[in-house]
Amino acid sequence: MTDLYHHPLCPHSRFIRLILGEMGTEPDLIEERVFDRRRDFLVMNPAGTTPVLVEAPTGPVPGAGPIAEYLDETRGPQLGDRRLMPDTAAGRVETRRLLDWWNGKFFAEVSSHLITEKVYKRFMTADQGGGAPDMDAVRVARANIRYHMRYIGFLIRSRNWLAGDRLTYADLAAAAHLSAIDFLGDVPWAEDETAKTWYARVKSRPSFRALLADRVPGIVPSPVYADLDF
Repeated sequence: MTDLYHHPLCPHSRFIRLILGEMGTEPDLIEERVFDRRRDFLVMNPAGTTPVLVEAPTGPVPGAGPIAEYLDETRGPQLGDRRLMPDTAAGRVETRRLLDWWNGKFFAEVSSHLITEKVYKRFMTADQGGGAPDMDAVRVARANIRYHMRYIGFLIRSRNWLAGDRLTYADLAAAAHLSAIDFLGDVPWAEDETAKTWYARVKSRPSFRALLADRVPGIVPSPVYADLDF
């Protein structure tokens, strides 16, 4: 049994869900509101962030990076040419570089602001920092995303996938973050047609279906969110 503590619009959780989907594992999803600071969850991950993967005999594996490495170590060799980490040292370096870009830089500059301001604060109490969104933070995130879209286009114009010739963790991380923002209607798809075409390829994969079915109470997804031909 594989349990995944997540939030439907947490981009790091979505990244792990995509990995599991590509590996043919369907986890039991347990929604966690991290701002509640639930004691039992903090025991599993003192950092208080999602995702956390739990399966026997390993126990809790906290954080997107450690989970991704754990899944590659325990399942990757059996995937053959579908393995999501490249075979070469240079390929693995490039994949990890792009993972840091999306799960670190993009999260800090874009997705963290948009998800916190437009989603989490709706469900947080005043004591937890909830309330109306900070529109200055939203505007900054909307401005920042534009050059990230152009960077995707730059990479794809010389590669088949973001990190090289085949699908890797880099594509799944980037698509996970963009999917969460696309739910909110904040991805400027007109910014770079090559980036849009790349995302449509990832979005059409079977591993994406569960994400496209996600819904959050009180928030209507954007009209193109689940449209494979957007």
